[in-house]
Amino acid sequence: MALLNPFLRTARPRRRPSPLPFGLPGDGDVLLDAPDERLGPVLVAAARGEYRPAAALLAATREGAEWDRRDRYATRLARFARFRPEWLQLWSAAAPRDAGALLVRARLAVDRCWESPAPAELLHLAHPPVLAALEHGGPDPVPWRVALDRVRGTAAPYAEFARLWREAVRRDPHHYGCHVAALAHLAAASPGAHRECLDFAETAAQDAPLDALVQALPLRAAFTCLSEGDPAEGDPAGAVRVRLHAAADRAVALSSLSGPPDPWTARLRNMLAYVLVRLERPRDALEEFRRTGPYATSFPWDGDTEDPLGRFLTVRGDVRTAVAQAGPATGIGRPAGGRCGRLRRMEH
Repeated sequence: MALLNPFLRTARPRRRPSPLPFGLPGDGDVLLDAPDERLGPVLVAAARGEYRPAAALLAATREGAEWDRRDRYATRLARFARFRPEWLQLWSAAAPRDAGALLVRARLAVDRCWESPAPAELLHLAHPPVLAALEHGGPDPVPWRVALDRVRGTAAPYAEFARLWREAVRRDPHHYGCHVAALAHLAAASPGAHRECLDFAETAAQDAPLDALVQALPLRAAFTCLSEGDPAEGDPAGAVRVRLHAAADRAVALSSLSGPPDPWTARLRNMLAYVLVRLERPRDALEEFRRTGPYATSFPWDGDTEDPLGRFLTVRGDVRTAVAQAGPATGIGRPAGGRCGRLRRMEH
């Protein structure tokens, strides 16, 4: 795993665990963006220039219709390829029509555009790799999620987004990533449309199976609302804030049923902890920090900082102190101006 240190962005070197009060792991034991047991060996192999483990992993997710995991794995592999592209280049040369390789190349192309200072100009250039992934995607909804992410920044007419959305939900009506992309499109098209974002997310969750990841979409909508400023503005009766709390409550229930800490559930729990802090619920936030254990994730802590791990640890410490002192947690860990900053990636 030493080969991966620059890419996993772990905390300081590991030492003997030093647990904190409330069952929290010590700061030095927290990992940032740790891969799960399936992805970890694939990244180790990729660091050695080997692509076959990545091809096998994505082929397995396609065969098993594990679309949410396929989405996340493709995103992580694309991020890795930004710094170590050799394995992806070898994969593409050996199997130019491989659906997995085409998906990773499309995700990489779109993410590079969104992280540039002028994404709109570059997103048009990302159309060829995205189109190739769509043409070879078959029943896979993930390329359509990538296409939705691309078209959102191109000033394309709504009809184009609607066409892509229909193709995505035809393949999987409950794919979380596609719904995240649609939610982002709605928020971008109508800034401050808190009710509309919550309506969309709540309907999607109600229509989905209880074990579907899209059950967490109302939490993502709550995060979107909070990231755009104070939802209390224009909401004198507090109706939106009530719905934000309801979204957090739904996610708390999901988290409580999701088992012990692991890298997969850490995505939900990190976002939930953030939202609970913003909603001034420190005790609930502390419980989510406990449930996430040693697994910090860049999203949502990287909204306005280049040190998401530092932000995670700072906010966790502030929450722990607030609960210990039984004092209010108003404003703890908030970025300046009450905003989380503009998202650079569309993470889960």
